Amino acid sequence: MKNESLPFNWVTIVASPIIGFLAAVYTPLKRETACFAVLYYFVSGIAITGGYHRLWSHKSYEATLPLKWFLAIFGAACCQWSIRTWAECHRSHHRYTDTDQDPYSVRHGLIHAHIGWVLQPEIRAGPTDLSDLDADPVVRLQHRYYLTFAIIMSFIFPSVVPGLLWGDWQGGFIYAGVIRLFFCYQAIFSINSIAHWLGDQPYDDRHTSRNHTLVALLCFGEGYHNYHHEFPADYRNGVEWYQCDITKWCIWVWKQLGLAYDLKQAPDNVVGKGTYQQARKKLERESSKLDWGLPLSQLPGITWDGFQEAVKDGRQLIILSGMVYDIATFIPLHPGGVKILVSHIGKDATKAFNGEIYSHSTAARNWLDEFRVGFLCGNGQRLSHVPIPAAVQDSTGKRL
Repeated sequence: MKNESLPFNWVTIVASPIIGFLAAVYTPLKRETACFAVLYYFVSGIAITGGYHRLWSHKSYEATLPLKWFLAIFGAACCQWSIRTWAECHRSHHRYTDTDQDPYSVRHGLIHAHIGWVLQPEIRAGPTDLSDLDADPVVRLQHRYYLTFAIIMSFIFPSVVPGLLWGDWQGGFIYAGVIRLFFCYQAIFSINSIAHWLGDQPYDDRHTSRNHTLVALLCFGEGYHNYHHEFPADYRNGVEWYQCDITKWCIWVWKQLGLAYDLKQAPDNVVGKGTYQQARKKLERESSKLDWGLPLSQLPGITWDGFQEAVKDGRQLIILSGMVYDIATFIPLHPGGVKILVSHIGKDATKAFNGEIYSHSTAARNWLDEFRVGFLCGNGQRLSHVPIPAAVQDSTGKRL
């Protein structure tokens, strides 16, 4: 798609911050202006996260006409395109995540994902369905007059309020307008870059989306991006009690006030299954790095007679729960002493191992796996002619 706002983007994203920070050196920051700038950062940011994103891009809830206009007007204060264009890129991002049709794919580089994609003549955005947005009169009107909305709400309005109320026209323009806009850009863009690069993936790792707490704090909850990519239609991004998702609470308050309704939420059981499956996947990866001893498929079957003959030949073997272990190298390391182990050579020590003498720890059982050399066969066949392997460590062993 053609980047129709390219000249405007270069001015607002690149040129105006340079001018703004230089002008700030000569512009005193009044306390009232600072408070207003922070408040306006919050209001305009929530209009993006709660409006552009969760309402129009994902339809995670429905809004009344007054709330829609509030979000459309103040969302333009962030100069991040019209609702329609923003949602088109974002829906494309979700549909084609991490591919060449993802407009801000992190696989094209961190700078591209963060800011480079909005400064290019053409934006890589795969096709998506926008019929619902085209049917929304608020979206259509804001799209038609986007530049007017953006200039008024980004620069004129934040200058007029401090100017009329406490006489700080220049401070309002610099701090509540230009510098606030710079931080709005960096915060929202960090979702596309940092939240696809750093952080944890508790729900799925097939794509690059991640949960990043700092991004969540800067973007009013949007940083819990791994959850969002798994459940994009959920009006929440942060679902744990300790996660700071301010946008979620704003939507909830709007519902209590009768301004929002039909809040969509992923079923707890589906979310729980996803977290369990991802946790299990991570554990299996860690498990594959560990030596769990030779698997049963690689061990010989040994009859009782074969076991006894090997002991008579000098092998220091014991039986535990049907498995045969060669403990020769472990005897001098046994915390309980040498005698007790030697007394069980050639015997079934299962009861003694499991509590008759001492109930051994998980660590002891894991260590024991390294000395596994066979399993006991009870079919009466003499397998003494099958050589019993020496105890070895197998770096490719898996959990049985």
